[in-house]
Amino acid sequence: MLGKLITILISTILVNNYVFAQFLGICPFLGVSSKTETATGMGVAVTFVVVIASIITWLLQTYILNVFHLEYLQTIVFILVIASLVQFVEMVIKKTSPGLYTAMGVYLPLITTNCVVLGVTVLNIQNKYNIIETIFSGFGASVGFALALILMSALREKLAIGNVPKGLQGVPIALVSAGLMALAFSGFGGLV
Repeated sequence: MLGKLITILISTILVNNYVFAQFLGICPFLGVSSKTETATGMGVAVTFVVVIASIITWLLQTYILNVFHLEYLQTIVFILVIASLVQFVEMVIKKTSPGLYTAMGVYLPLITTNCVVLGVTVLNIQNKYNIIETIFSGFGASVGFALALILMSALREKLAIGNVPKGLQGVPIALVSAGLMALAFSGFGGLV
């Protein structure tokens, strides 16, 4: 059991990273990764939302949707859970860290539509994970997402002061960098 949990963790963080291997969550990945502070804040917020959403959606799927044969409502129910959690996180960040709330701007409410959050919850069900595996999968996926954001933000901060050709400045060099990072993460493929 412990071996499977470690495999899930390593797989979701490095091997099947949702940003670099599955190409989910690209919008916030490019939008929030210009500064390390906002990338870290977004990573923490997404981690909280993904882990809690994974637990709640697994419980709803297992004890309500499956029992009453309402599986066809999965997407709607999952989106409602995610939207509620994001509202809660937004209120907490606004109260505890107004600077971070302002820095994240429109990207904080966009966690609701971040396909990583919905993707993790749906894939946990499709992979037939139990509750413990679901928690590890949600945590690993969100740590992998946060890792991608923080690495990209560090790179973009470095590129902002570097000598980048005019035609590549801004989004073009960010996309080239993201592609190279995805290529580098593919090297972890042999770990699991």
